[in-house]
Amino acid sequence: LEGTIVPSVTRRGKYLILTTRSLVPQKAHESSGSIIIHLGMSGSLRVMTPGTTPLKHDHVDIEFANGRLLRLNDPRRFGCVLYHPGDDPETHPLLAGIGVEPLGNEFSGEYLFGQSRGRKLAVKNFIMDSRVVAGVGNIYAAEALFMAGIRPATAAGRIPLRAYNRLASSVVEVLARSVREGGTTLRDFVGSDGTPGYFRQRLNVYGREGKPCRVCATVLKLKRIGQRSSVYCPQCQRSSGFTE
Repeated sequence: LEGTIVPSVTRRGKYLILTTRSLVPQKAHESSGSIIIHLGMSGSLRVMTPGTTPLKHDHVDIEFANGRLLRLNDPRRFGCVLYHPGDDPETHPLLAGIGVEPLGNEFSGEYLFGQSRGRKLAVKNFIMDSRVVAGVGNIYAAEALFMAGIRPATAAGRIPLRAYNRLASSVVEVLARSVREGGTTLRDFVGSDGTPGYFRQRLNVYGREGKPCRVCATVLKLKRIGQRSSVYCPQCQRSSGFTE
């Protein structure tokens, strides 16, 4: 990375991509590449001044010529920092198979409907599959399915198009609202400014098993789907997604 600049920062799924290239025109192509960063479950990036004493879980510093450094803190060490040469970071094996972005133009009910035909996989696991949709995690999948009125264990292939249209809209709404409100605080998540997320205060089903539904007051139920717990409302969420 020495002697290169970072002209752009993008994201693909849950991976951050820092594009790098040389300041010297004749070397720009041969030294182009990308820094690919995954924050794991509890990692964070901070912009700091050189000489700041590293803490116990500070693992990587990327120093810039303007007197700043980018520091990765990762208590659980589930994250990664990788360098990928070339102009296209999506040729890296970790990025090559990622599905469409849920906030992008390719994501729609028609897309989900087409991808789900013949699939017996539970719809919650289906929309959490990064090969189908990039970056819809457990919390947001549960919330989107509640908003769409679809029971999470329903086979993806049984859900009709109009229910998928609702689900796609719900995924976009729940993600956009979470971004506006600062993410979802669990135990140790903080934003880039060090403040916790606040979206958890507005969750309808995740983590609320045994409590009354905020819409109909029915007691919320818990079901294990694959290796994850999933909370749903047996009244508001019908098996096939028909709530009309």
